Amino acid sequence: MTEPMHWGAEQLWQQLLPELPGLSVEVVERSSSTNTALLERARVVGRPGADSDAVLVHHSVESAAFGRRAADVQPCLLVAEHQTGGRGRQGRHWQSAPGASLTFSLALPLAAQDWSGLSLVVGLALADALDPPQAGAAPRIGLKWPNDLWLCDAGGGGRKLGGILIETVSAASRRLAVIGVGLNVKPMPTTDTSSGFACVQELDASADPPGVLARVALPLVRALRRFEREGFAAFAAGYARRDLLLGRPVRTTLAEVPEGIARGIDARGALLVETGAGQQVPVGSGEVSVRLDAGDKQG
Repeated sequence: MTEPMHWGAEQLWQQLLPELPGLSVEVVERSSSTNTALLERARVVGRPGADSDAVLVHHSVESAAFGRRAADVQPCLLVAEHQTGGRGRQGRHWQSAPGASLTFSLALPLAAQDWSGLSLVVGLALADALDPPQAGAAPRIGLKWPNDLWLCDAGGGGRKLGGILIETVSAASRRLAVIGVGLNVKPMPTTDTSSGFACVQELDASADPPGVLARVALPLVRALRRFEREGFAAFAAGYARRDLLLGRPVRTTLAEVPEGIARGIDARGALLVETGAGQQVPVGSGEVSVRLDAGDKQG
């Protein structure tokens, strides 16, 4: 039986509230999908009879609830100790295990002029928080465009550490971003061998899900606020340092460029793929699924 985890929700709430007025922090024992829960809550707003102050009942690990609302477009950090139906990009299933994974979603209204590159900014914020940049040292966490974190191994290889799923919804004349994050924290059985398995404990043997959340939450929120003001351009150099695909052969599902060499990210966060003719074609995250070439070390 998994031991109860102590999340320090009140401390998180106090830490994040200056950046996110109106925030609620919620920890639940089980959820099918934290992203789906927050999207559905936002969609209630504007329906006849909706009550924006209604209490959403959960069996919470914490004794106190910080502003739970059934209909809500205010910022919310929703953490699930066990996520049973987590979704990755393009509907893929995200595997997690109680006590071994950190699964959470952050919902907040964003007034960014250009949302391009948002998933890259989220990945960079998480990577920098878990693996702070050090002068002269190669990063241990790499970013696989558009939404995966990988732990880099010696010799250029790597294994998947986590993933990001960003969804948006219009509610009450606002556009709400729901940012879902799944991170492997401790070793656990997995049936997905296509990208290997890595966990945060390989970087920090003492890591546990509450500690990892405490480490990444504020840097993530601050990065989102900066993105809202400055766009992806403010993060381009940081992303380039961790770009796992840079210079590697890749295959895509885009008819115009089925394969090529990854040449970095453009100003809007699109992947640049160089064709055999030497042309660099921007590939948008909503268009394709990118795979490293089968002959590449990371497979």
